[in-house]
Amino acid sequence: MVFALCSGFLVALLLTLCVVHFASAHTRDTDLSGPQKFHARPVPRIGGLAIYVGFALAAAIWARNGQPNAEETMLLLACSVPAFGAGLLEDLTKRVSPLQRMLAIVLAASLSSLWLGAAIRHTAIPGLDWIAGFRFGGVLLAVFVVAGVANSINIIDGFNGLASMCSMIMLTGVAAVALMVGDVWIVGCALLTIAATMGFFVWNFPRGLVFLGDGGAYFLGFMLAELSILLISRHDAVSPLFPLVLCAYPVVETVFSMYRRKVLRGRPMGLPDGVHLHSLIYRRLLHWPKRSRDARVLTRRNSLTSPYLWIVCVLSTLPAIAFWDNTAALALLLVLYVAGYVVMYWRIVRFRTPRWLVIRR
Repeated sequence: MVFALCSGFLVALLLTLCVVHFASAHTRDTDLSGPQKFHARPVPRIGGLAIYVGFALAAAIWARNGQPNAEETMLLLACSVPAFGAGLLEDLTKRVSPLQRMLAIVLAASLSSLWLGAAIRHTAIPGLDWIAGFRFGGVLLAVFVVAGVANSINIIDGFNGLASMCSMIMLTGVAAVALMVGDVWIVGCALLTIAATMGFFVWNFPRGLVFLGDGGAYFLGFMLAELSILLISRHDAVSPLFPLVLCAYPVVETVFSMYRRKVLRGRPMGLPDGVHLHSLIYRRLLHWPKRSRDARVLTRRNSLTSPYLWIVCVLSTLPAIAFWDNTAALALLLVLYVAGYVVMYWRIVRFRTPRWLVIRR
């Protein structure tokens, strides 16, 4: 297992370096003017390819060394192909519509339900439990969750090291609970994903030399969601609310963004804007020269934004691990987290952020 982890990390590390130095012009993000663009120079957007290849190679090594669930590992990798492939194709061509990408994620989640039994059979949420009681209903809920988490990881992918580190934090939570219930296979898959992601992270933070891209975001979101669903479906002791609390930061960010766009601003829910929580932190908590276009200044400011959100992510991950088998406690924690998120967001919007949170150059 240690050799597989090291191999996955090194392959992702070296392949990401190759992407940084040899990526062609059409694979670089040259749009520096969009509402969610905070980088200073054209950057390769296919970093997810290195993570995927690193995980695939590490999984193959693990399977060859006598891992008992080798077939399941390969099936999980195969299931991820539609989600990752659609995202990577978008990174390469910019011609894959949001609907086409969503359908690809739905296909990936459906294959996981069919081949691995990744369905939600219990939710602890009134009304949804009735749906989960039907076989097709459990599959439908699983597909919805996978699509939601994959897109939420893509939404928070706005700054150097943000989505990749948050994904590693949440995957660590999955591995920790899987270890508690003795599920070595889920522990291994989570750790292999973390190892490959860390190989990418080295080049992504703090210098921002490469982007995760849609392919990488969808792959990490798929792995996080599927391993969480498999964990609660294979072990009744794990609360069905554990994945929701674990992924509270990206999920709440996504749901709140949809509400803000549609209800508060009367705009299409899928229309990009520049008022995500991470965007507000960048603009209002980091007091840099506003008009400076110096690449070093912009890159440093970009990278200093991410640690704020890492803490926000940890604040849901640690309680999820601590109360992984207590549904009532997790429900209360989720309510408190949502309330805290909304309060924090509106305080930043209204320029009422505590001074100790503000960084001045």
